[in-house]
Amino acid sequence: MSNAMMWRLRTGSPWRDLPAEYGPWSTVYDRFRSWAMAGVFEHLRQAVIPGAAARGQADLDLVSVDSTTVRAHHHAAGWP
Repeated sequence: MSNAMMWRLRTGSPWRDLPAEYGPWSTVYDRFRSWAMAGVFEHLRQAVIPGAAARGQADLDLVSVDSTTVRAHHHAAGWP
């Protein structure tokens, strides 16, 4: 399930384009939404990043997400 979510976030593809080997897109989407609403991803972020930084495995100066690195999929812009 988490691999399917990571694939979707990495590619920026619509949920409906999720490869069949990950299972039904609607199931993955429903689980993603429930985890997001429950704060699972925020909890992971708070647990993983500081631990990696303490071990010298993360450079927090490089942690940034903005419109130059994250683009909407062309479907979000109304393209076919």
